[in-house]
Amino acid sequence: MLRTAAMAPLPFSALASLVAARFGETVRPVEEGAVDPWLEFDPGSLREVCRFLRDEPALRFDFLNCITVVDYLPSAAKAFKARFEPHLRLVYHLSSVAHKHRLTLKTTIPRWADGVPGEENEGPLPRIDSVADLWPTANWHERELYDLCGVEFVGHPDLRRILCPEDWIGHPLRKDYEMPLEYHGMRGR
Repeated sequence: MLRTAAMAPLPFSALASLVAARFGETVRPVEEGAVDPWLEFDPGSLREVCRFLRDEPALRFDFLNCITVVDYLPSAAKAFKARFEPHLRLVYHLSSVAHKHRLTLKTTIPRWADGVPGEENEGPLPRIDSVADLWPTANWHERELYDLCGVEFVGHPDLRRILCPEDWIGHPLRKDYEMPLEYHGMRGR
């Protein structure tokens, strides 16, 4: 498909068709009628999907606006009603400066590494591949999500805390995070 910069942005259905033709069931369109429709993808295909979205001439998603994490952990009072396993949802917002279209990608990873439930501060973190080599803006976004949400981005060139001190315990945006009463002799609350 040949496109020029003067053409209108591709509608979501055309974007979804291009990606589906390349990846099949690995990437699925969801909520086409939503204000911000998105594509759902398997976490193991993240790098391949992102590289395609960036490099495909008809798409050229050359800018990663942001990455966010949503922590799906029901409170103890609502756990019996929850119809889902606790998990983390990663949301990638992409833009094509050249073609003036946008796309949202979503994937789900286990809340705990290796699917073994535990307290927020215990054990290894859940993991997903880094896209920092594909979009330079991912460097800071992934560090922020590592720091605040406890997601390890495999292959990141410098994965370390960006907002909390290096010796901080836990990840403050996790739903089960408990603010320490004291840090280096300073009282909180």
